[in-house]
Amino acid sequence: MTFLDTNVILRYLTWDEPKKAKRCEGLFKRATEGKEILYTTTLVITEIIWTLEKFYKLPKSEIVTCVQRILNTPNIHLDEKDILLAAIGLYELKKIDFIDAYNAISMENKNIDSLYSYDTDFDLIPPLKRLEP
Repeated sequence: MTFLDTNVILRYLTWDEPKKAKRCEGLFKRATEGKEILYTTTLVITEIIWTLEKFYKLPKSEIVTCVQRILNTPNIHLDEKDILLAAIGLYELKKIDFIDAYNAISMENKNIDSLYSYDTDFDLIPPLKRLEP
């Protein structure tokens, strides 16, 4: 198993450096064929989303498609794949940022229905109850 870093995934998704992107495409093809086993983390996925939003200025719908494509690639392993897939779905449905969506799904998985926050984005996610200290 080999770790897969953010910049490799970004080259593949954006094709901003075609020579590197072509090599990355080959890596993902090998993974799909079972010739490579890759591992990445939730932080890498979060960094991809942030970069696609802030630097590449992609619309949310394109970001969701890109991230779902990576998360559903065979032989790319993540410890929290189910949480990330649910979070990217919530991110797509609500007018919230990905971190808030991720935290909401994490709370749901732990049966937590209230949180302390000044972030009103959480008010958009029933049945969460946002509290202010």
